[in-house]
Amino acid sequence: MTEAERIIGTPDTPGAAGAEPEQDQTARPRGRRRIAVLFTVAAFAYALDLVSKMIVVARLEHHEPIEIIGDWLKFEAIRNAGAAFGFGEAFTVIFTVIAAAVIVVIARLARKLYSLPWAIALGLLLGGALGNLTDRLFRSPGVFEGAVVDFIAPKHFAVFNLADSAIVCGGILIVLLSFKGLDPDGTVHKD
Repeated sequence: MTEAERIIGTPDTPGAAGAEPEQDQTARPRGRRRIAVLFTVAAFAYALDLVSKMIVVARLEHHEPIEIIGDWLKFEAIRNAGAAFGFGEAFTVIFTVIAAAVIVVIARLARKLYSLPWAIALGLLLGGALGNLTDRLFRSPGVFEGAVVDFIAPKHFAVFNLADSAIVCGGILIVLLSFKGLDPDGTVHKD
């Protein structure tokens, strides 16, 4: 067998164009379940973020902050036109495009997803990106320039929201999975 036949296979061997590998028969349903997990986690994170922001805008905006744990943690409605920690307020359109690009990349990566932990991590990223993108598209001052609603205000830290939390948790999980050598397609490699 030539090297090219070994890599791409022949019609008689698994991996060949048009030939179905045996494991692919069982991997497809497993992959679909992982995609379902990704979109379920994303929908849950998005819904929590959306509902929390609706409550904050209706009940907390233009009111005094609510102390949760003394002055260590309070809920305070803030509109953030910039990125994390309020940086880059002049670049709202760029952040909107970046969020949209992240969503497209995750949707494309979902086709090759066979890892449950990756499905959860990407679902958190997708839900968080959708939450903040919704603000950027539909909140004032206008489309692609909307300010994100932030309301969780720990003492001596930036004010953030549930979408930001989902993005950070998803990012941390991705870093941990990468350090463990687990790829989105379910393969494990040791470097």
